[in-house]
Parts: sequence; structure tokens; C-alpha cells
Amino acid sequence: QLQASGGGLVQPGGSLRLSCAASGRTFSSYTVGWFRLPPGKEREFVAVIRWSGGVTDYADSVKGRFTLSRDNSKNTVYLQMNSLKPEDTARYYCAAASIGSSWSAYHLPLTYGYWGQGTQVTVSS
Repeated sequence: QLQASGGGLVQPGGSLRLSCAASGRTFSSYTVGWFRLPPGKEREFVAVIRWSGGVTDYADSVKGRFTLSRDNSKNTVYLQMNSLKPEDTARYYCAAASIGSSWSAYHLPLTYGYWGQGTQVTVSS
């Protein structure tokens, strides 16, 4: 089970750190992705981290502003979001997928078999 947390209301230019904690399983054999669902739009890829080795990839829209990290001891993935913009407003979901897919496949929601419940991020003045 995945638990996403850390969302909230923040002003443009502000920061938030989202967390994705796993219970009942460890992330060591998984790739963890973040997706978001903006209001009135379709779900979109945000970022992904391969637990083994910590390799990351980001959507162009967040590159340079968002950073993924992981804490092995807490079995948790973090998404640090800086320089937030109103267009970052969305419900953010973390998801886990078994390793072995092509790297590009991890940009697709269908690749992921486990999803958290999401956490709302609102960027507004």
C-alpha cells in the first residue's frame, strides 16, 4: 500500500515536499513514479526514480524545479517541489511498478500496478 502526503496550498514561487511511503512491501524491487491530475486535464507524468541506483527522470515541465530522493530506512520516496507555479496545481499520485520495463514505459500510468490515494497541491496567491 502506498501513502502519499505533503500536499497543501502554497504561493507561486514556494516549495512543498511530497512523500510516498510504502507499507507491506519494500521499494527495493520497484520503480516509483509520480503523476499528477490537473483540474480538467488528463493525468500526466511528473517524475520517476528507480529504487536501485537512484536513477531519475523528470517531465520537461518540472525539470530543474522538482527533485526526487529516497530514504531506504523509511522506505519512502520524496518529491521536492521548488519554484512552484499555478500550473503545478493538481492532485499528485505516487505509484510503484516492478522493475524490468523500458525506461520510457515508466512515463505511462498503465505500467504501474500500485497507486497511492493522492495528495492535493494548490499553487495560488
